Parts: sequence; C-alpha cells; structure tokens
Amino acid sequence: MDGTPQEITSLVGREVYSNNGVFVGEVEDVRLNVDACTVTGIALGELNSELFSDVVGDENGVMIPYRWVRAVGDVVLINDTIERLRQPDADDEDIAV
Repeated sequence: MDGTPQEITSLVGREVYSNNGVFVGEVEDVRLNVDACTVTGIALGELNSELFSDVVGDENGVMIPYRWVRAVGDVVLINDTIERLRQPDADDEDIAV
C-alpha cells in the first residue's frame, strides 16, 4: 500500500498467503486497539485445512497477530505460519481459535 489511509473493512475478504506463497485463509474480521487506533489482529476463516487441522480441529477460524503481516495489497502476505505454529514464541500466544 502507498501509505494512504484505507478503510479497515477493505481487508475483509482478502486472501491471506504466507511469504512462501502458501494459501493460509481469508480475512473475515479485524481486531482493533481503539485507544492506540491500530489493528492488532486479523481473524481468518476459510482456512487451509492442511496448515491448521492439528491446531484448530473442528473450529472455523484463527486470529493472527497483525505484527505477522508483511504486506497488504490485492492479497495479504504474512510471515510463514507453519514454523510459528509448531514452535510458538512466548510473545505469539495471540493465536486464538
């Protein structure tokens, strides 16, 4: 994006891919910190079942920390979630079902 403010709702419906080009899911909602006026997470649905079946089971989605987002354009690119899900950092306890 070119730094021009965008409406938050413009994220909804965008496909999310890892930086390795693997489809992760689709943005269904965003989590906001209203006090800081920042996006803190993105809720994903339509998940890639190969990536998340062991993590979410029969659930429908996950919340990804926004700090994982590398770029937003026609699609959203995030850091490779496979390694993070297998070996989460103490800071990365934001993954929620």
